[in-house]
Amino acid sequence: MSPLVRQPLTVEHALLGFLRERPMHGYEIHQLMIDPAGLGLVWQVKQSHLYAMLDKLESDGFITGRQETQNMRPPRRVFRLTPLGRRAFQAWLSRPVSHGREVRLEFMAKLYFARREGPERAAGLLKLQREVCSDWRATFEAQSKTPGADPDYGRLVRQFRLGQIEAMIAWLDQCAESLSARGRGT
Repeated sequence: MSPLVRQPLTVEHALLGFLRERPMHGYEIHQLMIDPAGLGLVWQVKQSHLYAMLDKLESDGFITGRQETQNMRPPRRVFRLTPLGRRAFQAWLSRPVSHGREVRLEFMAKLYFARREGPERAAGLLKLQREVCSDWRATFEAQSKTPGADPDYGRLVRQFRLGQIEAMIAWLDQCAESLSARGRGT
């Protein structure tokens, strides 16, 4: 049995995304993460967990931190993105998700940051994700022609998955149309 390979979490990429905009301290990042008009719609992150992730990102070289003194208050640690962190964030943001189950959390985070970078970036990400979803649909449609051990159950599972993919594609199209309409000022 092979050991588990730890993959970076989407939440960690989100932390890099916020730090890409400007240096920040942990509490400030936490407030952005839980904003009910932003990523707070997608995640609930405990402040202690966020600080642990910042420590890990710093030890891995994705961010650097330094103590900053404050008048009449304890010092705070301000974090900055390193070139390695900037590259990791850009690579993550440029790739569509590869599994349907990743749309609900990871793709939502990618879309959040792509929109912050501008309509062209968001439109490009939506287009790439739609292409991936269309490939998933084609795969499931081809699989639906292959009978399984329990053809009735298999058909039900494939119908469910195909319905999910169709819903994702319809939602991606709505996102693209909304983005386009905002660009036209309508």
